[in-house]
Amino acid sequence: MYIQSGEWVIISRVKTQFKFKDKIFKNLRFRIILFMMLAGLLPCAAVLFGVAKFYESHAVDLQTAEIQNQCTILCNQLNTYHYLEDTSSNVINANLTQMATIYNGRVMVIDENLRVVKDTYSLDEGKTDVSENVVRCMKGESSSYFDRGNRYIEVASPISDSAAGKITGVMLATVSTDSIEDTVNVVYTVGGSMIGIVMILLAILSIFLADRVVHPLHRITAAIESVTEGYSDDVLHVDTFTETKQMSEAFNKMLGRLKLLDESREEFVSNVSHELKTPMTSMKVLADSLLEQDNVPVEMYQEFMGDIAKEIDRENQIITDLLSLVKMDKTGPNINIRSVNINDLLEQILKRLKPIAEKKNVEMVMESFRPVTAEIDETKFSLAISNLVENAIKYNHDNGWVHVSLNADHKFCYIKVEDSGIGIPEEDQAHIFERFYRVDKSHSREIGGTGLGLAIARNAVIVHRGSIKVHSTEGEGTTFTVRIPLIYAAS
Repeated sequence: MYIQSGEWVIISRVKTQFKFKDKIFKNLRFRIILFMMLAGLLPCAAVLFGVAKFYESHAVDLQTAEIQNQCTILCNQLNTYHYLEDTSSNVINANLTQMATIYNGRVMVIDENLRVVKDTYSLDEGKTDVSENVVRCMKGESSSYFDRGNRYIEVASPISDSAAGKITGVMLATVSTDSIEDTVNVVYTVGGSMIGIVMILLAILSIFLADRVVHPLHRITAAIESVTEGYSDDVLHVDTFTETKQMSEAFNKMLGRLKLLDESREEFVSNVSHELKTPMTSMKVLADSLLEQDNVPVEMYQEFMGDIAKEIDRENQIITDLLSLVKMDKTGPNINIRSVNINDLLEQILKRLKPIAEKKNVEMVMESFRPVTAEIDETKFSLAISNLVENAIKYNHDNGWVHVSLNADHKFCYIKVEDSGIGIPEEDQAHIFERFYRVDKSHSREIGGTGLGLAIARNAVIVHRGSIKVHSTEGEGTTFTVRIPLIYAAS
């Protein structure tokens, strides 16, 4: 395949792409380190947070249960000593004070009228307490509440008169959780220190692993950079990881493709030079022959000038076909897609080529199985089908036939161009779509082909995201099958 802008354009694009990737590689080491650090930090932080919260919750539950038990015991004593009617009992007062001291808290005794009869802080005695916990407890429900923000536990326990069968009061104990919070802070401090040590070790390990991952990528990058200095027979092998092995294989395939494109370019330039030079040489010979002779007869002059005109037409046809290929290679934004009736299009093509067929007495038949409408560039697609049908006529026997058929399914359109011509040898069928390739060069020159028709047809079909296949038997005829989508899909 011909590289229009030269091999250096391909190499430059590849080099530019991989320079961009090389910048990513330089950041890849940092990204690997960052990922591993985060992968280590997040679980450690989650575990530390979970352990601290679990300890806090467990410690609060234990302390709440312990205070609840103490309140239950004291409530029984209060009922025994009738403390709600007489708060002068030294035993009860001592027990209440001892409990408040041990738990670094506050104990209040509230009667059935919600009046505070005893407060170890001596602040609210004689006042009314209508807090939610107290009201709920007066209904016989023991309740507790943990205030994390203010760091205290509040426990309300009912004082029951078993003889009367009713609740006569409430004991409300408020206990500080400073000791629990201090322990939680110690857990966070120790855990944070351990996480710091782990992160340092993890950073060292991640740097080592990042270097190991990035090193083979640098080798691949260096190999790509060296492509601009010329091709070599060295094959890149970087099998450190499965991914780098795949990259190496892809690079080797790309290098092989570039070598093939280079050879194709050189061959194409050689072919173009030869094809353009041949008519020029013929015209030069004819012109020199006229100039070297004096008193040239008019008949000979006209014959030679006719031959020169034919060579000029041939030169013009080669240039026209080359320009068609150039336009086809750069067809991206210039393709003009619209909905076209393929049946009418084929009829127009056959009508236009009918005079050429009549000169060789070749019968042309068109068969349409159903109406077909497809999204195509009419000019380019017409050029492809015209070349196929014209070749079928030119390389046919006198009194032969050309059969063009059209069919479609829900997705694709199918066009077959069959002929009864000279056929194509099997060994040549793989090359017929190459530019300037001729099966029989002498016969092709007699017919007047440029060797570009099938290359143009193939490129036009590929532009439409289609495919073209050939089946031929030498001496019996050739069949070209074109398949294109009914709906054009832009790349």
